[in-house]
Amino acid sequence: MDSAASAATAEPSNRAYYDDFSTGYERERSHGYHALLDELESSVVAPLCPGRSVLEVGCGTGLILSRLAPAAGQAMGVDLSGGMVRKARARGLDVVQGSVLALPFENDSFDVVYCFKVLAHIAEIERAMAELWRVTRPGGTLVVEFYNAWSLRYLVKRLAGPQPISDGRTEADIYTRWDTPLSIQRYFPRDAEVVGQHGVRVVTPVAAVHRLPVLKRWVPVAERLASRSPARYAGGFLITQLLKRRRR
Repeated sequence: MDSAASAATAEPSNRAYYDDFSTGYERERSHGYHALLDELESSVVAPLCPGRSVLEVGCGTGLILSRLAPAAGQAMGVDLSGGMVRKARARGLDVVQGSVLALPFENDSFDVVYCFKVLAHIAEIERAMAELWRVTRPGGTLVVEFYNAWSLRYLVKRLAGPQPISDGRTEADIYTRWDTPLSIQRYFPRDAEVVGQHGVRVVTPVAAVHRLPVLKRWVPVAERLASRSPARYAGGFLITQLLKRRRR
């Protein structure tokens, strides 16, 4: 099966997976572990946003976009799932349905493009990166996140196996790729300049530690410190900021 046929086969399945996921997506996201992830990811992008045009690819229900939109000159989101898009629009966000493999925007449309928890589930990673880069303006920044095989999160996932995400569905129902801090570099465009790297979920072995009386106070502090320290390369989520150089 060629790559185009593979993408055509995978996308309806992925869309159905995230449509199902959208029904309970926000159930645990307003506190604890998931709220901390949103905070740390948002903190990477927030300094880039004031007065600029911003796009979140894979915006889900808009939890992160809603944090960043007030400061941006323009803020848009795109998501594969119609269920996710409807919930994001209910927040008053400017969101469209579409695929990272064929973004519905013109070349050089946005000053800041970011993509969290999406690329690890895209088999055609080079095509996805090319699309993200295409819609980023020269002089703009692309922020991308990958799943890290050099992390506690990876070890726990291997030991625990696929977890349920909705009635009748588990994490095994969607493609997932694990990279390393070294291997992700081959996905970066040739004209990209790495201007920042961050790690998220560096010291958290399982999400449940954020519910324990003592640890729920101190683990977030440790995570905030570790995210920009040398320990960031052990983060379960690897975030890289890429500057798109201006054309000469």
